[in-house]
Amino acid sequence: MEKKLIGIDLGGTTIKFGILTSSGEIQQKWSVETNIMDEGSHIVPDIIASINHHLALYKMDQSQFIGIGMGTPGTVDLEAGTVVGAYNLNWKTVQNIKDEIQAGTGIKFAVDNDANVAALGERWKGAGNNSDEVVFVTLGTGVGGGVISNGELLHGQGAAGEIGHINVQPNGYLCTCGGHGCLETYTSATGVVRIARDLAEEFAGESQLKTALDNGEEISSKDVFDLAKKDDVLALKVVDEVCYYLGYACANLAAITNPEFIVIGGGVSAAGEILLSKVEENFNKFAFPTVRTSTHLKLAELGNDAGLYGAASLALQFK
Repeated sequence: MEKKLIGIDLGGTTIKFGILTSSGEIQQKWSVETNIMDEGSHIVPDIIASINHHLALYKMDQSQFIGIGMGTPGTVDLEAGTVVGAYNLNWKTVQNIKDEIQAGTGIKFAVDNDANVAALGERWKGAGNNSDEVVFVTLGTGVGGGVISNGELLHGQGAAGEIGHINVQPNGYLCTCGGHGCLETYTSATGVVRIARDLAEEFAGESQLKTALDNGEEISSKDVFDLAKKDDVLALKVVDEVCYYLGYACANLAAITNPEFIVIGGGVSAAGEILLSKVEENFNKFAFPTVRTSTHLKLAELGNDAGLYGAASLALQFK
């Protein structure tokens, strides 16, 4: 019988689980709430209990699994299987999750950072077409990502793939990292709204977006892109600026790693073709000629399941 994989996508509000075949087909999926009380001390026991409960439910045992893979926020020590600095999980100290989960389930376990794991997911079963050369950029509340080269995730000394902190505007917007002009301050969901507010102050023409902002209405990045699709003049200016910075950053990424695909995901990417076409336009403007023709920009395909697929793929190393 073919052995299976377990993927875990650990988030600040929900822990998602999946049982997959070794070729990446999800066969079972479930989730539990993330309990971050008591400095996150319930999270690992809850993961162990949930896995053991579902294996009993599906009449399966440890011998039927290749391994468990997990994506987690924070800084991960791959060898030790520890995590530190996952503040949205209330983990203030080093967590020995590998040892605990292996002991609690009897199944081999691997872990990596959640943005890296999402990159692996899009590479394996999504827009990356299982290429050995993929860069994944995720546009959410912040901007994250992962770089896959020669079929392997780049980790550097632990901080490789921090795409959100590429500087695109020296002395630009203040970032949560303490720097100024990071990509995420311009192209995250919050960055899009920030640009909209700034441009609205100087804008004098007719615009539904301008009216909404002047009236103190709450707007989202989705609102901005939706209005741009309706040819709202101010919204188009905002989208042009966002895509300028993203295209510029992608051109620089491509010059360093020359991936086959740069995959753009996260909530902001739901804007679809208007985002992709304008980012491509700027990418082509800034990209080195060789990478302009060999690197292709694509929208992500897996949505919220990217982390689950990628996490499961970590366990393939135990095959």
